[in-house]
Parts: sequence; structure tokens; C-alpha cells
Amino acid sequence: MSTQHTSAPEIVSGTASDRIPQHRRYLMCRPEYFTVTYRINPWMEPANPTDTAKAVAQWQTLHDAYIALGHEVELIDPIPGLPDMVYTANGGFVIDGVALGVKFRVDERRGEERPFMDWFASHGLEVVEPVLVQEGEGDFLLVGDTILAGMGFRSTGESHRELAEVFGKEVVSLTLVNPSFYHLDTAIAVLDPVQGPGGVERANIAYLPSAFDDRSRAILEERYPDAILVSDEDGAVFGLNAASDGRNVFISPRATGFAAQLRERGYTPVPIDLSELLLGGGGIKCCTLELRGRANGGA
Repeated sequence: MSTQHTSAPEIVSGTASDRIPQHRRYLMCRPEYFTVTYRINPWMEPANPTDTAKAVAQWQTLHDAYIALGHEVELIDPIPGLPDMVYTANGGFVIDGVALGVKFRVDERRGEERPFMDWFASHGLEVVEPVLVQEGEGDFLLVGDTILAGMGFRSTGESHRELAEVFGKEVVSLTLVNPSFYHLDTAIAVLDPVQGPGGVERANIAYLPSAFDDRSRAILEERYPDAILVSDEDGAVFGLNAASDGRNVFISPRATGFAAQLRERGYTPVPIDLSELLLGGGGIKCCTLELRGRANGGA
């Protein structure tokens, strides 16, 4: 099968800063069967045509950008009839070689649950089958040694207790209130931890204030006083659905304000256009599941 490719974006090292890129290992899935035939989020409109070849080409650009910056990319085989497998972030949550599987809220995606857990097991991860409804790294974000956990549209609040039991980490529950930002990874981007001057670990995030209820905003303000607050305009183009290695931040090219904010903080924005995959309600982070293993120190 021939695959349309687009040229990888120009990657600029940027000015010298104390931002140190960290090696990452990601799981991705080529969108060979991507289309929109049902509606499970506000971004999906089955009446609008999708271009699978364009989706594959855009996805390939993201894949190649990760490789160009020294990251590893593992692939899970796409399965006919499961067009949303490209959004691998929803396939699980992995820390220290332990993979918590997912239990989707929507029927249309339940066929993905077993293939992802089978992949984890076949690649040496310890697999924990979930009991409660949650959608993996779409709603669970590791920030330093804390897990931020979303609820309100997909993952249940009860699943956060299960998450804490599996990984033995502090879990902070946040409530999403805007259906356009139905997963936590559409409203928060984890930019660090990075190793700063003197080897100090520090966690930093960017987030969309309007996506959260008052309680959740207060928690974020208290815990991350230096966070980047992203505008509604940049949030609306999935600017926060981004991946970061601690220095290079892969973001939508349309999130120009966010890109400027990142540069001011010493990060290097790497623009990747996934506009075709946004028709399914997913962006860069949705297509990227981090595989944190014991052997490589969490890479």
C-alpha cells in the first residue's frame, strides 16, 4: 500500500535556554482506516467528508518529527472498523512499565480496549484491566509525581480512586465543563518536568481556564502559579492538545498566541498540522501515548 508523505517541518533549535529535551517513547497508530461515520464529540460531523490519505500524510509528519528529534515511536496495527485507534492516548496509561487499560464510555470505541491491552502485554508491560470507566491518557496526565485526572464527560470520578490504587501516586481530580474539551488532554498541556539549573525538577503546564469549573481552576492556580494560561482562541484550534519533551513542544500551527507564550518561556514550538484528524476530535496529543518504562527511567 502506497502512503502519501508530506515533508517534515523545519525544526529549529531555538535560542539557548535551560530547557533540556528529554527522551520520549511513544505509541502511535497509522490512521489507515480513519473516517468519521458517527458522532461522539462536538468535533465530529459524519456529513462532512474526510480524506484518509491526507490524514495519513499529516500523521506521518508528526511521526517523522518525533523521530527527527531523537524520540522512539512504537506502532500498533490499525484495525478495520476502528477508525479512532489513531488516537492512541485513549488506549491506556503507562507509568514505570505498568499499563492500565481503558474502559470506554462510548460503545463505538469499546472494540479498541482489548487490542491495546494485548499490545501492552506483548511488549513486556504489566497490564492492569480496568474496572471503572476511564479513557486513559486522554484524561490522565502525569505532571511530576502527580496525576491530574479529568472527569465530567468521559472518565468517571470513581475511576480516579482506581488510578491512585494502581500507581500509588497522588491523583488530583479536575472537572471539565465545556463539551468541546471533553478530555483533559484537550485543555491541559504538560510542558515539564525538566531538569533545571542545579538538577532541580520542576513541573509546568499550560491550560485553558474556561474549560474547567471554579473548583478546578482554583486547584490549578494554587498548584501551578507559573502555568501558561492559554486563550480561548488557541484552545479552540486544539492548541493545548500538544506533546512536549521539556523543550520542544509539538503544537497546532494555528495556535499562534500559545506558540508566542512558549517562546517567551524558552520552549521551541514545533508546528504540526493535524487538521484532518481534528475532524474526529483529536490532535497531536490524542495521537501520542507515552510509554514510560522502568528500564529507561520513564522515557
